[in-house]
Amino acid sequence: MIEGARIRLNGWQRAAVAFGSAFGALIDPRRADLIAALGETTGKPAFDRVLERMKSSTEGRAVLLERPRVISSSVGHAWDLPPNTFGAAYARFMGSRNFSPDDRPPVRFMDTEELTYVAMRAREVHDFWHTLFGLPTNLIGESALKVIEFEQMLLPMCMLSVIGGTVRFSDRQRALFFKHYFPWAIRAGRQCTDLMCVYYERHFDQDLEDVRRRWGIIPVPPDAIKPNAARSLEAEPGRLT
Repeated sequence: MIEGARIRLNGWQRAAVAFGSAFGALIDPRRADLIAALGETTGKPAFDRVLERMKSSTEGRAVLLERPRVISSSVGHAWDLPPNTFGAAYARFMGSRNFSPDDRPPVRFMDTEELTYVAMRAREVHDFWHTLFGLPTNLIGESALKVIEFEQMLLPMCMLSVIGGTVRFSDRQRALFFKHYFPWAIRAGRQCTDLMCVYYERHFDQDLEDVRRRWGIIPVPPDAIKPNAARSLEAEPGRLT
C-alpha cells in the first residue's frame, strides 16, 4: 500500500498545479515536492506507456504484482552485502550522502492506484540509477540523470528539469555539461534496457559490473568526473527527486 491520499483534479486544477510547481521548481530546484507534483500533473500519458511496457515484461509484471517499495525496511539488507555487489554499491551511495530511502514525497495526483504505484516506483528507483550510472548528486549530475530519465520515460518534467538546471549553471558548468554529460546521457538512456521493467531488489546480491553489462548501462565517462572537472560542479546539498 502506498501512503498518502490521492487528490483528484479537473483539467484546470491540474494545469494550475503544474504551472505553480514548474515556477516554484525553477526558483528552487531542490524542492523535491514541487518537482514531484510537476511530474505527476504532466506525466500521465508517459506513466500510462510505462505501465503497458511493464505489463509486457516478465520482471515488470512481477514488480506490478508484488509492488516492492524502496524503503529502509525493504532494502536495509543491502548494507550487509559483499562490496562488489550492486546492493552494496547502492548502500555506499546512500550512506556516503546521508540519504534515506524513506525521504521520498508521496504520489498525490495520479488517477488510479496502479498508476500511483508506477509513479512512486519511478521516483524510488532514482537512486538505483544514480548508482548504476555513477552520477553525482549535484545539479549537473541530477540534470544528466534527468536526460536519461527522459529518454527512458518521456516525462515532460524531466526535460523541464534539465532546462531549469542548465539555466542555473555557471558558464564553466554549462560547457562541461554539454561537452561531456549531455551527449553521454542521450546515448546511455537510449542504449540501456527498459529500466522501469527491472526488479532491482532481486539483483542486489549480483556483481555491479555484471548487472551493468546485462542491462546495457554505460557509466558516466571518466573525463566528466575527473578531479579538475569535479571542482567546477559545486555540489548541491541533498538530491532533487
